[in-house]
Amino acid sequence: MELAEAIRRRRMIRSFAAQPIDRAVVDRLLEAALRAPSAGNTRGVAWLVLEGEETETYWALSTDESWRSGRGRYQHLARAPVVALSLCSPAEYIERYGEPDKAGSGLGRGESDDPESAWPVPYWWGDAGMSTMLLLLGATAEGLSAAFLGVFRGETELLAALGVPEGWRMFGAVLLGHPDGADRPSRSLRRRPGPGAGAVHRSRW
Repeated sequence: MELAEAIRRRRMIRSFAAQPIDRAVVDRLLEAALRAPSAGNTRGVAWLVLEGEETETYWALSTDESWRSGRGRYQHLARAPVVALSLCSPAEYIERYGEPDKAGSGLGRGESDDPESAWPVPYWWGDAGMSTMLLLLGATAEGLSAAFLGVFRGETELLAALGVPEGWRMFGAVLLGHPDGADRPSRSLRRRPGPGAGAVHRSRW
C-alpha cells in the first residue's frame, strides 16, 4: 500500500477479532516504528509487546473494574491479540543533551535540580509519538486495525510488573489486530475543531 493511501485509510478501530497476528508481521511493524526520527540520535524509545494471554496484565493494571464494567467497548478492545507499549526514557535524553555537541542547549544533567523541567517540549515524548505514528500507519499498510490508548492509571504498577527498568515512562499503548466488523464510529468524530485548528497557515496566522 502506498504511504498516501495508508494515511488516508488510517483509523482508530476499537473492536477486534481474537484472530492472532503472525509474529513476523508484528516484528516487521516494530522494526519500522523504531526507524522514527530521534532527537540527537538518542534512541531513547522502546517497545514492549504483549501477545495473547499476556495482554491480560495490561488490562488488569491499566484499568479498573469500574472502567471495564462501565465501558461497553471493553470486551471489543480486549480481544486485540497484541498490545504494544510505547516507552521512552527521559534520562537518556537528558544524558545525551549534556554531551559536548549538545551542551549549549542547557538541557543536560546538572543544569538544574530538576533536569526534566528544563525542557520546554520534552523530546522523549515527541520521539515516542513519532514512533507510535509509524506503527499505526504500518498496521494500516499491513491490512490490520489499530487503536492508541493513553495512560490514565496504573503506569507505575504495570511497568514494574513487566520488569521495565526504573525511569522509563509509558507514552501509551497500541492495540493491534484484525477488525471484527462491529466497530462503531467514535462520538469524537462529531466534534467541530476550534478556530484555526486543523488548518495550514502561511506567512501569518
